[in-house]
Formats: sequence, C-alpha cells, structure tokens
Amino acid sequence: QVQLVESGGGLVQAGGSLRLSCAASGRTVSSYRMGWFRQVPGKAREFVAAISRSGGYTYYADSVKGRFTISRFNAKNTVYLQMNSLKPEDTAVYYCNAEVNAVHYWGQGTQVTVSS
Repeated sequence: QVQLVESGGGLVQAGGSLRLSCAASGRTVSSYRMGWFRQVPGKAREFVAAISRSGGYTYYADSVKGRFTISRFNAKNTVYLQMNSLKPEDTAVYYCNAEVNAVHYWGQGTQVTVSS
C-alpha cells in the first residue's frame, strides 16, 4: 500500500505558474503508474496527467496539453506537476493518484485557485 501527500497548491493570478508535489510513503512509487486528477464542486473528478512507472511515457488531458508537465523522481518517491500559463478554469482541488494492477490510491488533495 502507498500513502500520498500533495503540496504546492495556492492562489495565483491568471498566466502564473505553480508546481504541485506528491510525496509517497509506504511502497516505493516506482511500482506505480502515477497521475494527477482535479475536481471542482458539483463535478466529477477529471483526469489531468499521468506518467508511466519509468517516466518514459506521459499523458495529458487536451485542456492542459502544452501548459502542464508531469514528472517523477523515483529516488525521492515524488511526483510533480508543473503548471504554467494557468487559467481561471484550472481552479480545482488537485489529487495525486497511484495505480497498480487496477488498484488506485489517492491523496487528500491540494487547492489551486487561479484569479482572473
């Protein structure tokens, strides 16, 4: 099992940048495909980005492609989400996700608010 703790959220103006971090403990994160999701009140949680176990493959939602970058540092059991050119519609609670053999683990979330 793995425990995930997100950090790095906050308030930023449109056009600004934030970097989210997800620290994993328990099992080594290199065993897991990692990802980021986000959710706003009243809406379903949506996929943002994912990265393969080795870091060799990355996947992005169309809405963030070209602006967000997911990366991982397995030696530090950490996954990052660099968010640039932020827009008000990026405002949400961002959740870190770890997946192995179709079993998903979630962090508690970190709030990102982008003001216009």
